[in-house]
Amino acid sequence: MVMVTLNRSTFPGASYPEKIIQFGEGNFLRAFIDWQLDILNEHTPLNAGITVVRPIDTDFPPSLNLQDGLYTTVIRGIDDEGEVVRQSRIIRSVNRELNVYADYDQVMEIARSPELRMVFSNTTEAGIAYLETDRFDDAPPVSYPAKLTQFFHARYQHFNGMTDKGLVLFPCELIDYNGERLKEIMLQYAEQWQLGEGFIDWLVTANTFCSTLVDRIVTGFPRSEHEELQQQLGYQDQFLDTAEYFYLFVIQGPQWVRELLSLDQLPVDVSMNIRVVDDIKPYKERKVAILNGAHTAMVPVAYLAGIDTVGETMHDAQLFEFVEQTIFSEIIPTLDLPEDELVSFANDVLKRFGNPFIQHQLIAIALNSMTKFKTRILPQLLKYQQLNGRLPSRLVFSLAALLVFYRGMRNCETIPLQDDEHWLVRFKQLWEQPTDISALVIEVLSLESHWGIDLTTIPELSEKVDAYVNAILADGLRHALSAL
Repeated sequence: MVMVTLNRSTFPGASYPEKIIQFGEGNFLRAFIDWQLDILNEHTPLNAGITVVRPIDTDFPPSLNLQDGLYTTVIRGIDDEGEVVRQSRIIRSVNRELNVYADYDQVMEIARSPELRMVFSNTTEAGIAYLETDRFDDAPPVSYPAKLTQFFHARYQHFNGMTDKGLVLFPCELIDYNGERLKEIMLQYAEQWQLGEGFIDWLVTANTFCSTLVDRIVTGFPRSEHEELQQQLGYQDQFLDTAEYFYLFVIQGPQWVRELLSLDQLPVDVSMNIRVVDDIKPYKERKVAILNGAHTAMVPVAYLAGIDTVGETMHDAQLFEFVEQTIFSEIIPTLDLPEDELVSFANDVLKRFGNPFIQHQLIAIALNSMTKFKTRILPQLLKYQQLNGRLPSRLVFSLAALLVFYRGMRNCETIPLQDDEHWLVRFKQLWEQPTDISALVIEVLSLESHWGIDLTTIPELSEKVDAYVNAILADGLRHALSAL
């Protein structure tokens, strides 16, 4: 039987006036921002349609216009009750897709729309960057901030600088304080291009740049499951997008942003994990410490125990206890958010790690582990020691396991280490010599140029790492871990 194709003719339904322009057509925005906006459109008076703009000069993958902007999200994971769930939703809020290179005039025409209210973007971490060679009369310029400066200047001119025609920007690129950085670069272009004090003042005072923190694993197009999922859905969809159940969207901005997004008009039985806050920093620290920190602490321990994925780690009783106790006993006590928020987030993290639909390879997370340990775990290790006058045993054990991991062997199997060349060379030299474990530990921990501090000055740290490394080498990872 031939299945129908998803489009607005075969699947008629709601449509919304164009109030949002979104730079970026990738899987993440479609299963994160557009998915949230679609729920808000369904359950509140938001009534906001999206025009997606492809910010780079390519026609691959094909345009969402092939399905009139419609596509399906498949959300899978472990829900709040601990049950495995799969939820599909046809996203109806995307009206069309434009390519800023092929459809430049149409994109610039949107700047003149009185209905336009919001700008969302995800142009990758490299997208929010200054490019000196961009010019005001380029059609378009190369960098995203230059394109946006052009776009905003067209709006400023069309509405003669009316203050109520400013927009609210929600950049979702994974850089710290992305809204502030985007604003800074746009002002740099405005100065470079000599666009005038009037425009600069309007850009600063009439528009709101919100920094954001985004959190959801989007696994994207389900290539190996595409046919099976289409059979389950009963229609053809070339733009299927899969993601985990958990999501979090933190917006640093004025509280009236809640009203703009109609968050206060959600029915009592519909909740959204969207926070509008004064400062995203505590949420960033929570994510880095608990989610990323647990990943980094887990990797050398679980991998040396013979495990290959995060999911397998969560189904191993000994390793699950290690991860759980690391988070609740050693990481959470060092963080400053309310305890109930930290505990709730940590429980969500454990569910995410156990998501049966995601096969997250430990060796992939192990990329650049020396830097990850420094940024994700070391602050908690040091703070725990300062607060308690003793070292956090599991975080220290993870550091010891990391040094053994960089020996490059698991039993008789070579570990495909990926890190900066100087680390690979240094560890190769250290482990190939007749090994003096104490000397190895002291050499690595004393590298103030890497850690920002000589870790051998931390009371008992070198001795404990030394003891744990020797225990792992002598008795195996699991036996050493059981002695903790």
